Amino acid sequence: MKDLAWPTLQAMPGPVFRAAPVRVRVPATSANLGPGFDAFGLALGLYDDVMVRVADSGLTVDVAGEGADTVSRGEDNLVVRAMRATFDALGGQPRGLELVCANRIPHGRGLGSSAAAICAGIMAAVALTAGGQQRLGPEELLRLATELEGHPDNVAACLRGGFTLAWTDDTGPHAVRLEPHAELRPVVFVPDKPVSTEEARRLLPKTVPHADAAANAGRAALFVEAVTRRPELLYAATEDRLHQRYRAPAMPESADLVDLLRGKGVPAVISGAGPTVLALVTNRVIHDILDVIDQSWAVHQLTVDAEGASILALT
Repeated sequence: MKDLAWPTLQAMPGPVFRAAPVRVRVPATSANLGPGFDAFGLALGLYDDVMVRVADSGLTVDVAGEGADTVSRGEDNLVVRAMRATFDALGGQPRGLELVCANRIPHGRGLGSSAAAICAGIMAAVALTAGGQQRLGPEELLRLATELEGHPDNVAACLRGGFTLAWTDDTGPHAVRLEPHAELRPVVFVPDKPVSTEEARRLLPKTVPHADAAANAGRAALFVEAVTRRPELLYAATEDRLHQRYRAPAMPESADLVDLLRGKGVPAVISGAGPTVLALVTNRVIHDILDVIDQSWAVHQLTVDAEGASILALT
């Protein structure tokens, strides 16, 4: 994050808040990526923007784009909740807040919309608080985002960009960022209807065969090499035996599309908890594939986001 100029106002005893508004941009993310269940994340070039300023009193939330008809305009709005938690961590709340959210990331489709909202709120609160960027470093941001999201895979990629490996131990969540291969071009196939993460997780078994666990461990290790240095290995590296087939009853059309694409040699997986399908291609033309895709799918050919959540200059 770039250092900000600080015309400030004192909102209450404790923190000093920036008087001017801040604008935050956060990327969509795809988790799991096949074998990396609850560990791998990839930041995608599809963004939500949030503009926030400290007000004299109250809370105003304006939402445009994805989720505009369903997203809360009150304190239970996820961006607001993340801001409140971050302000608490920084020592106190402002008198009032005004938010404008421009959402482009589909909701309930496995593209990290909740992680994006959380990271947007955290980053906005940090940017609005004098000294916030110095007081909450990368590890603290990841910890706070993980507490709000429940797991670190999507929030790690959203905060840091690129390809991330996340894990949690006795000291909390951690993540390593790696640079994806320069020719990697994600393509997402987004269906009309969402699937809840909770529903998808309920379908997972409590145990899996040892052979499946061993196979996934090998594929996950291979994926790191494939996504960063040898993309020709991505087809083999995206094979999964831990979660996708168990979740297929909740998203049969998505499972069928994965099978269709993989049958054509395309490294395709369920994005996160689904139902979006992610294909990891490398500058290859996919028009022959698109010709056989049902019109109900919204297809987006994206880039990999390299920056992660960022504070943008206001114009």
